[in-house]
Amino acid sequence: VQLQAFGGGLVQAGGFLRLSCAASGRAFSGISMGWFRQAPGKEREFVAAITWNGDILYYADSVKGRFTISRDNAKNTVYLQMNSLKPEDTAVYYCAARSGAYYSTKGNDYVYWGQGTLVTVSS
Repeated sequence: VQLQAFGGGLVQAGGFLRLSCAASGRAFSGISMGWFRQAPGKEREFVAAITWNGDILYYADSVKGRFTISRDNAKNTVYLQMNSLKPEDTAVYYCAARSGAYYSTKGNDYVYWGQGTLVTVSS
């Protein structure tokens, strides 16, 4: 699976962005997807995940209620809608894919990774 993430940019605190991750190379509907982020000087952390059919969504506590993960299997794309952005959301955001029906919050469970897209939230 090849993944390409895009949609990052510079936004003021309180603003919003929508990240997209386009997948190619195999049946998208058979894989679960996740978003992770890595801020400067920090370890990569889990953000959100979605099962292969979208019936289960899971979020990190830090983004719950502000971010929404979704997917469109017809377009082979997963999205991350980010609202009420905070400066601490500044990071490079990565989409990731793993075979199987269930989601995971662990980066090591994901085999395929996109190149990352930078989100910068100014105060």
